[in-house]
This record gives sequence, structure tokens and C-alpha cells, in this order.
Amino acid sequence: MNYDYLVVGAGLFGAVFAHEMKERGKKCLVIDQRDHIAGNIYTENVNGIQVHKYGAHIFHTSDREVWDYVQQFAVFNHYVNSPVAVYKDELYNLPFNMNTFSKMWGIRTPAQAKEIIQRQIEESGITDPCNLEEQAIFLAGRDVYEKLIKGYTEKQWGRSCKELPAFIIKRIPLRFVYDNNYFNDPYQGIPQGGYTQIIEKLLEGVPVLLNTEYHRFMAGTGKDTFAKVLYTGMIDAFYNYCFGALEYRSLRFEEEILPDCDNFQGNAVVNYTEREIPYTRIIEHKHFEFGQGEGTVITREYPAVWKKGDEPYYPINDENNSVLYQKYKELADREGNVIFGGRLGQYQYFDMDKVVRSALNMVKKENAAG
Repeated sequence: MNYDYLVVGAGLFGAVFAHEMKERGKKCLVIDQRDHIAGNIYTENVNGIQVHKYGAHIFHTSDREVWDYVQQFAVFNHYVNSPVAVYKDELYNLPFNMNTFSKMWGIRTPAQAKEIIQRQIEESGITDPCNLEEQAIFLAGRDVYEKLIKGYTEKQWGRSCKELPAFIIKRIPLRFVYDNNYFNDPYQGIPQGGYTQIIEKLLEGVPVLLNTEYHRFMAGTGKDTFAKVLYTGMIDAFYNYCFGALEYRSLRFEEEILPDCDNFQGNAVVNYTEREIPYTRIIEHKHFEFGQGEGTVITREYPAVWKKGDEPYYPINDENNSVLYQKYKELADREGNVIFGGRLGQYQYFDMDKVVRSALNMVKKENAAG
């Protein structure tokens, strides 16, 4: 077969790109090294519950065009992300808002909350934050930092907040209203029936090969030809780590099916902010679709050190990795028939709506180029 595009990766970016190119009369072949489509937004039906196998994914956007686009492939419910945080025997609402401050200090008004935070900032004596700990205290005061930021962040990054650069926390959203809606975006929800169906519909009519690694596939393609390659895997892996490996943080998931429990924690997402508790949060999947399904399924999420062969989740966009990525990008920019997309191909964390937007923009760019 002669294909216009080999699309490497059957996740959201690759699926949107392949779908749109097929709509424009192009022939695409999609390959993925995993044994399933949908990448990290893959959901699986367990006892009538759509389980997010690679962590919680809540679709949210301020981009009306992207919102209308995804509505073509699933019916979205009106789920609003309102996580809670557990610190020792205390329970707090997230994001940091008046419900949080009222519980923490026994106050009622925004003026009282602002006064306490400002006093704690002044008492810290910090004027030029040199690390993440100082930056967080400088923005939110010591109580919020100690109870809700410190332990969670140290678990995420695997090191002390004093060893992390200040720029990781550029701002801390402090909301002086009684509102537990985590996102400011006007459009948000969860697809009824999970995310996998979206990718299935996007890839209808497009040939897909699973359990297929790019380099091995290219070494044995035979008579198949491809005018161009869209690569959504790790850009450093594409170049066989010739400059060294980019760094990531990874995750480990511990899933538990509880057939005799109807409601384990009363909320879809509960964060655990103490450093001593090894997981960062527990997801109870049935609450994403308002309690559907038999029993319940929970997933504990453990941050992990990434090494080659592990699933990379969060790029570590510090100065060293940014310099290293630029070296790979310079190679990529010189490619004549390979383009790179997605969080791994561009070494950047994207929310789902930004993935869709980026893929649609790439389609426009490719069409404009002829």
C-alpha cells in the first residue's frame, strides 16, 4: 500500500489527525506499541463502570470550537471537577477557596482570609523566593503551604520543596468565593460511556496496527510506503537518545475492585497531601458518571521515578531538559517527511483540549503545504 501518512500513536492527537486527513481524502495507517487504542485516555468497562486506566481525565476547555468538535463523538455529561484533600484527619475543598479557608481558620469572609494569608506572608520575611517552598509561602502563606502543597508536591517530584525551583509554582489560584469548581473553563464534562469510544469513532475506516513499535515496523515494512510520518512518541526515542534521554515523572496505578462496596469515598478525586502517605490521590471512577455500575472501583495513584521502558507522564521542563529538547527539536525541524506532535513529540504537557486544538492546527498546516 502507498499511504500519505504513517501516524505513530493511536492516542488523541494521532486519532484526530488521522480522522481529519481521512476526511480530506488522505490514506493513513496508524500504529501503536500498546495493545489498545486511546493512549492515556483509555477507559475500560469494569462491572458497568468506566475505569480511567491511566489516571483521571476530565475534559475542560474555553475553546468552543474544540468543545463542539468532541461532541460529535460522544455525549458528555455535566460532571464538574471538585476534588477534596485529606491532611491527617482534616478534609479540605479544592481548589483553594473560601470553603477551604473557612475550614482551615474558622472564618467566614474574604477579608478575614486575605488578612490571615497576608500576615503569614509578611511573617515569613520572604521577599525574593529562591525555591518552591519559599515561592509557595510567598504566594499563599504558611498554613496552605504546609497542609495542602508541601507533601503533595514532594511526592509528585520525588524531592524536597527546598530543592525544587521556584518557577514550578508561578502562581497559586486563591479564590475568595465559596466555589469548589476546579476549572474556570465554561465547558467541562465526562463522555458518557468513557473516552475509548471517541477514539474508536475517530479511527473508523482507518487501518490500525497495535503491539507495533515504530523502529521495528520501519525495519520490516516491505512494500508499504509513506509520504510522511506523524510521530507522537518520545522525540528522544525517535532519535535513539543520541543526545541523551529527556526526563519525565512517571506514575504507578494500583486498581482495586470492591464488589461489596457501593460508595468508597463519596467523591471521584480525593488527594492525600501528607508526604508520609505514598500515593497522591485515590480515584473512585463511578462518580465520574454519577454512581453508575455495580460495586465500585478505586485506583491509588503513586508518583514514580521514570526510566527507559516506563510510561512517561510529566515532562520535567527544567533548564537542563529544555536545552536538551531544543537539540532534538533542531533535528526535527530539519526533517523533510517527519512531523512531531503531542505531549511526547513536543515534550510538553497538554490538557486534552489543547491536544485536539494542536492536532487540528497541524491538519490545517499540512493541507496548506499541499
